[in-house]
Amino acid sequence: VSPPILLRGSDGTSLLRGPPHCEPHAAFQRDCRPSRCVTFSRDGTLFGWCNGQNVSVVNPSDGAVVSTFDLPKTALLEFSPLNNILVTWQLYTKTQDSPQGEANLQLWELRSGRLIKALYQKKVESWCPSWSEDEKICVRIVNNELHFYENNDFDSIANKLHMQKVSDFALSPGAQPSKVAVYVPGSKGAPSFVRLYQYPAFGGPTAALANKSFFKADRVTMHWNKKASAVLVTASTEVDKTGASYYGEQTLHYLGVNGETALVQLSKNGPIYDVAWSPSSTEFCVVYGFMPAKATVFNLKCDPVYDFGTGPRNAAYYSPQGHILILAGFGNLRGQMEVWDAKNYKQVSKPQAPDATHFSWCPDGEHIVTATCSPRLRVSNGYKIWHYTGSVLQKWDVAAGSELWEVRWQLLPDGSFPERPIKYQAAPSQLGSTQAPPTQAYRPPALRHLPATPSSKLHEDEPPQDLRPGASGEKSLSKSALKNQRKREAKKAAKQETKPEPEPPTDPAPVTNSQPEASSGDPEVEKKIKNLKKKLKAIEELKEQQASGKVLQKNQVEKIQKEEQLLKELQELQIGQ
Repeated sequence: VSPPILLRGSDGTSLLRGPPHCEPHAAFQRDCRPSRCVTFSRDGTLFGWCNGQNVSVVNPSDGAVVSTFDLPKTALLEFSPLNNILVTWQLYTKTQDSPQGEANLQLWELRSGRLIKALYQKKVESWCPSWSEDEKICVRIVNNELHFYENNDFDSIANKLHMQKVSDFALSPGAQPSKVAVYVPGSKGAPSFVRLYQYPAFGGPTAALANKSFFKADRVTMHWNKKASAVLVTASTEVDKTGASYYGEQTLHYLGVNGETALVQLSKNGPIYDVAWSPSSTEFCVVYGFMPAKATVFNLKCDPVYDFGTGPRNAAYYSPQGHILILAGFGNLRGQMEVWDAKNYKQVSKPQAPDATHFSWCPDGEHIVTATCSPRLRVSNGYKIWHYTGSVLQKWDVAAGSELWEVRWQLLPDGSFPERPIKYQAAPSQLGSTQAPPTQAYRPPALRHLPATPSSKLHEDEPPQDLRPGASGEKSLSKSALKNQRKREAKKAAKQETKPEPEPPTDPAPVTNSQPEASSGDPEVEKKIKNLKKKLKAIEELKEQQASGKVLQKNQVEKIQKEEQLLKELQELQIGQ
């Protein structure tokens, strides 16, 4: 049975049993008061929420109350990895009684309810301290430096990492030794940089495991892989000075703890929408480029492994087991999802979830949830639970006048659900599936009685391409080789356009040892034949325009009427050769 699913909305907070049942959880009593925030512990054994009166922590399996805290203003809460500490945050405020403001970040011992430490945290960004998985190290950013605590002793700072102006960090997942990625923005013409350190070796110029500097970065997003062997850094600028993009400019950088660094080369210009590590930690997927966007899987050498071609997408989601990859287009796109077998690169299904504002994988790697939530969209709030083969197993819409704010699965430890063989047959469901209907180009009413002609597309769709060495029997080309090949093709096309008499498109490229074309030897006759062919080609183009509904001028209609006469003349000249 799949894990439970949590719903938070204007009608309160409730817990549902996972598919296939999807009915209210018997052990959890629904809280009718609207909640400000909810969270599960990493192992799923604790569930906490704040309903504007107090913070409650319960065991979701039997509903037993673990702790209650009188903290009505709590806006965010989180559990430490081993469930020893509950972290709560509320808005920083000043009053006449306390002009310095109150310490708004509080760390509570969960079992006893004792306040361990109260700290000041004005900004909501990076509000929660980061722990290593064994809770031996805890780190938070304070005034552009990192403060490290050991063994949950918050009375003394065990270590500090101070550089010019640290503005962001990411602590590695997994076991010791812990590593930390730090970002320092550039200033006064100096580049920005990201450095990797292994705790507690911060001193000296050679202490960094890896260093990558770059220009064009107002902010960065850092993604560690699961094995903590590498970090992907998406660097973004607020404004694209070339004017090519409204969303600024993005670049993607790779840093390995072995010291290797690289700029990930992307084959299409435009924004980087999403970056996702495979749970195997050996490859990652990037969704990028002006619409229709490309999606490509890269290995740890930053070489492309598989190119999914172009499509309406802006997000990538690996299943918790890493065996399935979903490429999706949410937000301002129509909600198309492409479900792929991530090992054999075969498409499993292509369902559509219009107006979805939330997507998440169930820990079992079999089910997904899509939801339309407020305040992103205030109408048609509700959720759907799917099987990855495209079948809708459960659909629920909120009552009129109510809102759905959040949907999330109960978290479970890694390895709780083993990887299952991938099915290509749609799972049985009473609600059926929602395969995306084939789209057709718009045709104005005046042209609908005419036969359809191939319409000229705004964008050329690129098909998927396997870039692994030896795939499809073709030699995979390097980036530079591909670039040179495109240049050669462009030069060739330009030469053909500048020729006064273009060759027929079916003629192959000339081969050196082939026989010359038979000719009459009379240059005048050759010239006439070429001119006739040119005129006939122009007539063919006019006929195509006429078929697509274009109104031709009088002299163009007269040209078409001369086609038979020109064909006859050409035939006579060719017979006479």
